[in-house]
Amino acid sequence: MRTSAEATARLRGAFVGSASGAVSIAAHAIGGGVVSPGQSSIGLLIAACTVVGVVVGARRPRFGVAEVMVLLAIGQAVGHVALTMLPGHHHSAGMTSVMLAAHLVAVPVGAILIRGAEIGFGKVVSAANRAVRVLSTRPAAPFVFHYAVPVGPLTAPRRLLFSSGFGLRGPPLHR
Repeated sequence: MRTSAEATARLRGAFVGSASGAVSIAAHAIGGGVVSPGQSSIGLLIAACTVVGVVVGARRPRFGVAEVMVLLAIGQAVGHVALTMLPGHHHSAGMTSVMLAAHLVAVPVGAILIRGAEIGFGKVVSAANRAVRVLSTRPAAPFVFHYAVPVGPLTAPRRLLFSSGFGLRGPPLHR
């Protein structure tokens, strides 16, 4: 069974990888780069961001928002390089000021959103665990019945009680 920390790390990896790809495409387009779905650079971007997501997902979260900012910056750099690998790319591998500004704004905003999602995920998992624990416990019996009937072998009846009603005694028989 996976622990909550492993699930959170995988969630972080998925968010960092997908955010790196999305921000790379958006910043590239804002900065004047040509991005079309048919290009091989999109395939390279998807592969690169998948690798970034897997690597981030394999790490244990240690440093909070600062770590996510560094990981997002690395992921966006990898994404930017993947988008500039196209042979007919019209601007250099460097960044324009608009593209750089888009990346610099996206890093802290994305890190705060990802960290918030991690915290929210932890709270949801914790609440779900508590709910399952509460729902899976059986309620205790409110009242236990105690019977006054003896459970062991019965005692033999006394001779007086046994023979008092049987016999030949009674009123005389009239014929």
